[in-house]
Amino acid sequence: MTIVDKYIDYLRYEKNYSSHTEISYYSDLTQFRDFIDTNYSDVELETVDGDIVRAWIIFLMEAKTSARSVNRKLSSLKSFYRYLQKMGLVSISPLKKISGPKAKKPIPSFVNYADMEKVLDLEVLDNDYESFRDKVILELFYVTGMRRAELIGLTDKDVDLYSGSIRVTGKRNKQRIIPISKNTITLIDDYLEIRNQNFENQTVSFFVKKDGEPIYPMLIHRIVSSHLKWIPTLAKASPHVLRHSFATGMLNNGADINAVKELLGHSSLASTEIYTHTSFDELKKIYNKAHPRA
Repeated sequence: MTIVDKYIDYLRYEKNYSSHTEISYYSDLTQFRDFIDTNYSDVELETVDGDIVRAWIIFLMEAKTSARSVNRKLSSLKSFYRYLQKMGLVSISPLKKISGPKAKKPIPSFVNYADMEKVLDLEVLDNDYESFRDKVILELFYVTGMRRAELIGLTDKDVDLYSGSIRVTGKRNKQRIIPISKNTITLIDDYLEIRNQNFENQTVSFFVKKDGEPIYPMLIHRIVSSHLKWIPTLAKASPHVLRHSFATGMLNNGADINAVKELLGHSSLASTEIYTHTSFDELKKIYNKAHPRA
């Protein structure tokens, strides 16, 4: 029985790992052992050093293995060498000073300005409550960047048309104030007039269904999806895409990243920085299209 087989037995009988995990670990270790056998003579798993592990990482990356998969394989190796240390077969793990490649964060989907203008310019039927409501929902998502749960939680007291601002209650009940434009104020004013005619000021929630009851997450998703699904370049159509579109539009037009962070209600700048990649991609497209030597 090889040392890898003994390790798998250890996972199965002592750690009670699932068969799926056992198969995954066995596959990773077998792949690593094959790499050693192919490239290094007289090297066993127990005598591997950090340079060999680094060479394996380079081999995997050159084979177009994703950073996520490489890190998973390194996790398998780390667990294996902890076992070898426990058994007294190695004194120091060869992965002690090894760090895996950073996984690229997916660039968020967003709607460009031209398409967003078409979405927001949708016509509404006179005195039709639902069409007015849906138009305002789309408008607020795009001009404020608020989350779906934040929009659902809005009350009339949160919307101050006099000062042109909306108070949003975000994660961990943290509140922030978001300014809105004159055009948005006018649209909200029209919406409130129609809503109050239909429900006689009996509603507590800012947005309600056609029966006067509070709106719910799936209804919001359906509303947004139905108005975005016609955009062929959009990978997915959801309320969060409009939040991405708000942030990307702000940064593409020169907004300070710290200001965008506050408007989005992010607790750290790292969460906001993902949108700078989107903005840079936009700049690259403009550069490649406009520069004569691009």
